[in-house]
Amino acid sequence: MGEIWTLGEGQRVSTACAETGLNNNILVVGPSGSGKTMSYAEMCLVKTENASLIVTLSKRRLVKRYAPYLAGKGFRVYDLNLAEPGESGIAYDPLRYVRSDRDVTYLAQAIVMADPRKEGNRAADPFWDDAAISLLSALIAYVRHVKSRPSFDDVCALFARLRVTEEGESIRTNLDDLFDRLNAEEPEGFAYQCWKTFRYAPMRTAGSIYSSLSVTMDTIFSPELRRAMREKAWVDFPALTAEKTVLFVTTSAVNPSLNAFAGLFYSQAVKELFEYAESRENGVLPRPLHLLCDDFAVGARVSSFAQYISVFREKGMSVSILLQSESQLRSMYGDADAVTIINNCDRYLYLGGMDLATCRSVAERMSLPLPEVLYMPLGREFLFQRGRRPVVTERFHITEDPEWRRAAGLTE
Repeated sequence: MGEIWTLGEGQRVSTACAETGLNNNILVVGPSGSGKTMSYAEMCLVKTENASLIVTLSKRRLVKRYAPYLAGKGFRVYDLNLAEPGESGIAYDPLRYVRSDRDVTYLAQAIVMADPRKEGNRAADPFWDDAAISLLSALIAYVRHVKSRPSFDDVCALFARLRVTEEGESIRTNLDDLFDRLNAEEPEGFAYQCWKTFRYAPMRTAGSIYSSLSVTMDTIFSPELRRAMREKAWVDFPALTAEKTVLFVTTSAVNPSLNAFAGLFYSQAVKELFEYAESRENGVLPRPLHLLCDDFAVGARVSSFAQYISVFREKGMSVSILLQSESQLRSMYGDADAVTIINNCDRYLYLGGMDLATCRSVAERMSLPLPEVLYMPLGREFLFQRGRRPVVTERFHITEDPEWRRAAGLTE
């Protein structure tokens, strides 16, 4: 059974894929103040009855409003507060979901590529990223080997211990003995192979690798997040689809390090949910799960997202991507991946804006002159649905909706 969502005045759509023939990936584009959060994101929260949701927001007031409302509708509600980890109900520890050497490499890669310093620099020499991934993989694999219940906090602590000194044409580190003993137990094992990539590099190269990874680790893993990893229960991704559930993820509009951590969270969440779906006989999650991503392009780059979104539907997943412009998406993911992401959204809700590149794209879709899109009246929107002609309508007047008023405490 699907949901009935309202994408504009008089525009009620079904999320039952088998009936509509569409996926439920929805792109919502509009500048700050255009109503993306209120008329769309809050609509999803009040109109969803059966699907599970992972909701990323930077507005804490919405969590306080909708957590009790959704609990009253029978949803299990979890609160992952990345902005204030000490106030969070649960924690996200990326090491909890690592079960193989391949998972180790995936996690290390996701962390290195989540570094916000890489924005706008995707074409840089991949050697440095690959070397940092190898070093981090070695540390993660070592911690998994020696700890019965490892946490990523242990990886951070091990990296903080690492010291590098020059020895002839190579280097020496204070962790050499640890990895030598590991190699004696498991000759040429995965951890040691990754360690050798770093260990036998020239001093200048090793120093650059260490310095780059040090900044990445300090940027993404704050002391508060590490403390939460140690002290709080962690997110169980498959359990989110066992019964209808909402997981709120609070980020920050002004803290790039939190956005990087949120990007890492989504990279691993999607991977875990895909693998869980694959493990089931029908290859589909037991309950539909929708990712509601407010301010999708503000720092939280999700690794392999362009590949994942193309198969969301067959796994029982979908996503709402809220952006200020198409240019934001291109800046973060590059032209090719941005086009792939946009093309895999069977619905596109355009709320206006002054970004010329986006206006040209929308004008071409609408077969309208550019000025009619660039100067469209406030409150007007264009709704595109695959297989249908575009619709010109008005923004959903959510404040008149009885369910919204009940959630806002304006009615009994």
